[in-house]
Amino acid sequence: MARIFLCLAAILAGLSVAAGAFGSHALREKISDRSLEIFEVGARYQMYHALALLVVALLLSRIESPPATMIASGWLFIIGIVIFSGSLYALSLSGVKSLGAIAPLGGAAFLAGWGALAFAAWSLK
Repeated sequence: MARIFLCLAAILAGLSVAAGAFGSHALREKISDRSLEIFEVGARYQMYHALALLVVALLLSRIESPPATMIASGWLFIIGIVIFSGSLYALSLSGVKSLGAIAPLGGAAFLAGWGALAFAAWSLK
């Protein structure tokens, strides 16, 4: 699982950099300032949680018998990125306001991921 999470963390972090550059350079003149701000929030949270996934991957590679909640935290970060950042990217590019209602589900996945990681850390021996 550590290798999978490490690979996904690297891919998601790289895509976050690409999204940030795309937003800053290609979208600046094509979408509204508010839509660009929404797009940038998606890229920022994607990077934060790709780095969190990287930490989880490194912890998994170091801990002999990691708690299941640590693995769950990694999956929750991935789910959060897909739902939260993905919905913000789609909202900013399409202008479909109802997509904004999906973002809190991704935010809940992020929160659950942090909670699972805290629980995993507390249960380490």
